[in-house]
Amino acid sequence: MKIIFISLLAGLLAGCSTTCQVKSPPQRYAWVTGLKPDLAAHYEDLHAHAWPGVNKMIKECHIQNFSIHEREIEGKLYLFAYLEYTGTNFDADMKRMTDDPETQRWWKETDPCQSPLPDAAAKGKIWSDTKEVYFLP
Repeated sequence: MKIIFISLLAGLLAGCSTTCQVKSPPQRYAWVTGLKPDLAAHYEDLHAHAWPGVNKMIKECHIQNFSIHEREIEGKLYLFAYLEYTGTNFDADMKRMTDDPETQRWWKETDPCQSPLPDAAAKGKIWSDTKEVYFLP
């Protein structure tokens, strides 16, 4: 029985070395930004009817499980975004997304709704980076 299992495993591994690609686990990213209260409903409506071309570009840039969450903290609204990146060059894919005309039009709708935190605003960005402190696969 043990020999059969080892032979089977060796056969699978040998076949996999020529035909299978070992995928590395997705990279996880999360950001935070403010949301202007007077534009919160517009922001929510935009995302309730996200443009198909924008969703397509997100997928083409190797992003999965992308979500944005809203929370009021001490009277202020905040957005928390999380995504998983499965590509091999995050910067190149983000440049591709930035260069996409439809994504640029989308951001012209969403950016005015957001209120960057001071560290992001100082860099001319909308979203502030976060640090992962826990993960349970």
